[in-house]
This record gives sequence, structure tokens and C-alpha cells, in this order.
Amino acid sequence: MTALLNIDDNIMAKDTLFSAPIAKLGDFTFDESVAEVFPDMIQRSIPGYSNIITAIGMLASRFVTENSNVYDLGCSRGAATLSARRNIDKSGVKIIGIDNSQPMVERCRQHINAYQSIVPVEILCDDIRQVEIQNASMVILNFTLQFLPPEDRKTLLEKIYHGLNPNGVLVLSEKLHFEDERVDELLIDLHHEFKRANGYSELEVSQKRTALENVMRTDSITTHKSRLANVGFKQVELWFQCFNFGSMIAVK
Repeated sequence: MTALLNIDDNIMAKDTLFSAPIAKLGDFTFDESVAEVFPDMIQRSIPGYSNIITAIGMLASRFVTENSNVYDLGCSRGAATLSARRNIDKSGVKIIGIDNSQPMVERCRQHINAYQSIVPVEILCDDIRQVEIQNASMVILNFTLQFLPPEDRKTLLEKIYHGLNPNGVLVLSEKLHFEDERVDELLIDLHHEFKRANGYSELEVSQKRTALENVMRTDSITTHKSRLANVGFKQVELWFQCFNFGSMIAVK
């Protein structure tokens, strides 16, 4: 489970993980090799990602309150955490980042420690389904929920809802699918064209898509909105979409 980073080393390791034919394609995992090239992979794979990271900081400046916690669930190398941290000017705030990939956690800690701030950050290697959410003014799920089994998603969102303070916000970014088959196919094709424009070959696009098939299962916008409303969120809205990627805010 992982979110994504657009602030990293000056020279990013290039993602060539799927550039050669792989005889036995296993399921995609956030292992050492992925962690090493992750910033390049994300920038070339997710349209609008930098805009989402920037907006997370803007939302943090509006919603984070004094003496509260901010949770980045699936923090990977720390992009959302750093964006939120730079925009928090309230006292008594703590950011807690959680990811179940040890290679991601190790890099995240390095990046967090490289930036000075009055806002303390704790990065944990753990399963986000097992972590308690308490006294939260903001929770971030940045391309993370899609990697959970569908049957676990509502339970996690319920835990987040109950751990949020009144008027607290959840930022939920996800790859999406669409009920209209023609629209779905069009947006998938546009996404693949985006990846090709960023230097990925047909082989890389195809092999990565196959590797992700069993581990990333997407929901529609309607499903996301309905589930969030059923959990109890009073305001739910899609604030950003580019092709088949989007980000929502849900306010308690």
C-alpha cells in the first residue's frame, strides 16, 4: 500500500523495471527495486500527480487544527507528508505516516529528516488496517485504498471517520474505472498514451498492467461517493480528475 512522491533526489533513478521481456510476471510489489525508481515511475505514470501533492498542502493549511494528528496512510517516500508539513502553521500538530513496505519507509525517513520543520513526523512500517486513528484533523489516502482487498475498504474508511475530529478532512486519491464501457476504454487509452509520451514502450505498458491486475482493483466515482456517504461523511466531492485518475475530499 503506498502513496507517491514528486520531491526527491536531484537525480532520479530511471524506471526500467518492465523494459525487457519477463518470462514469469508476478504480482506488482513495492519492493526494493520499485522503491528505488518510484519517483520516476510516478511522474511518468500518473497524470496530474504533482497537482494533487500541491493541493494536499493547500488543504492541510485549511483543515489541520491545533493539537491534532495528521495521518498519511500509505506514505511511501513521503510526498504527501512533506507537502502537508510545509503548509501547517498550527501548534501541537503531529504527522504520522504509515506504509507496509520497509524499503519505502527507510527512504521516507531519510527524506523527512532532510527537511527542518517544527512539525514532528513519525514514520511507521505497519499495515494501515491495524493502526488506530485518533484525534485526526486530516487523513490522506493518496493512491492507497486501491491496493486493499475490496472487502476491507469500508472497514478502513469507518475507522478513519471515527478517528477524525468534527470538520476533519479525508483526501482520497485513486485510479478510477467508469460504468460506461466506451468512456472507460477511452480514458484507459488516453492514460496509456500519456505513459508512451513519457517514454514508456508498449512492452513496459503491457507488462506493468499485467503485474498490477491482481493487486490494484479500482472503483468507480459513484462507488467511492456512495461508500463515503454510507460511512457518515457529510460532504463528499471529486475535486480533481485527469483521465482515469482522480482525487476526492470527504469532510466529517
